[in-house]
Amino acid sequence: MPEAVAMAEVRELQDVYGRRYRVGESDRELLGRSRTWITGLAAAAMLAAGVQQYGFGAIAASLSRTPGWTFGGIVLSLAVWAICQAGAAFPVAWLRDRGLLPAPVAMAAGAVLCAAGLVTLGHATSLLTVFFGYSVLGGLGTGLVYATCIGAVLAWFPDRTGSRAGIVSGAFAAGSVPFVVLATVVPAARPVLLDVTAAVVLAVIAGCAALLRYPPRNWWPATPEPRAWALDRAHNRRPAVRHYRPAELFRCGTTLSLYLVVVPAAAVLLFDLAYLATFTAARSGPGLAAAALASLAAATGSGRVLIGRFAGRLGRPRILRCALLAGGVAQFVLFFSGEHRHAVGLLLGVALAGLGNGCCYTLLVGLVREYFGEESPAQNFGILYSAKAVGAVVGTGLAALAMTGPGFVAAGLLSLAAAALSGRLAQPGRPGSLLPVA
Repeated sequence: MPEAVAMAEVRELQDVYGRRYRVGESDRELLGRSRTWITGLAAAAMLAAGVQQYGFGAIAASLSRTPGWTFGGIVLSLAVWAICQAGAAFPVAWLRDRGLLPAPVAMAAGAVLCAAGLVTLGHATSLLTVFFGYSVLGGLGTGLVYATCIGAVLAWFPDRTGSRAGIVSGAFAAGSVPFVVLATVVPAARPVLLDVTAAVVLAVIAGCAALLRYPPRNWWPATPEPRAWALDRAHNRRPAVRHYRPAELFRCGTTLSLYLVVVPAAAVLLFDLAYLATFTAARSGPGLAAAALASLAAATGSGRVLIGRFAGRLGRPRILRCALLAGGVAQFVLFFSGEHRHAVGLLLGVALAGLGNGCCYTLLVGLVREYFGEESPAQNFGILYSAKAVGAVVGTGLAALAMTGPGFVAAGLLSLAAAALSGRLAQPGRPGSLLPVA
């Protein structure tokens, strides 16, 4: 009987922009605790899953010393990993929205696959094994965790998506810092380190899988009142003109423009991850190389948290343009400082790179909602996030170029070109300027 009364209190509301809200159920009624719990679970799972990407640079040079393995082949394995990881985002969201892939199942599968990827890196005797175990299985596992955690933030924090997405996305980068340090301190213990890391990753993500849940579709918290919130310009500076379904994105010109901005940002970040440690170690030794890679992960993680918190107030398109500019300038600083063995300049360039290209994914979460509305935010994000897969191919080419020439210069030009292109982004359906009334 109490359940029937609770269900009767559930209402469906709609605001002036056509957005629907389900009100009447509190987070404590649905979860048994505050929804902040979901932020902690998602961040913990992302801390564990991100080791495969941001920790890769710390062991790339060690892997390339294996007889018969080349640096180009190792970097290509990272590219295939990124393709599988980014390519999983949309299918995972699509299946989950149709009830075919519950969050606990997706997370549990991701836990097993992430652990398999790390164990493979520690014990593989052939590059083919690396491509299958790390690139494909590990990439798909990380994609399952990433898409599920970002989707959870979108579902549980419709009123604070930017700040919560920044925390969760930042955890994906920052979690690898301890691994990077340990991998440099004890390079000979790489198999043991990866086995222990795999066990920790499996336990953390599986534990989060057992507790992570999604709310009902269009759920809204008890406060603030949704229709008043929708009209509050402090939170909704430029609400979407209409709500796009995934199929409609492909007929929208803004989708292509935004996709072409994300591709270079992803390419430059993956290039830095793949080559920065090797480039620095060859000129200044492994100690500075480890510091540079750890700083890149830390700057990316902290930058995502800060940008997620303030982007809505300052304007996401403007911040995106500034971030890409910073990331482009950072590549020239990295190249110059590395060539001339300037440790301070190198670390400054690393910080700029992390705050620049590394923060674009957090901005993408908010831009997808700002441009394409609330009908299918997780699926729409998955479509745009797949640009990372294309960027992985470009970034691999840059890493190959870096072996014979100034790859950082090419990366810098690519990021600056993306910044210029981002200036042409426009909200679909909204005129660029208003004509005066006669």
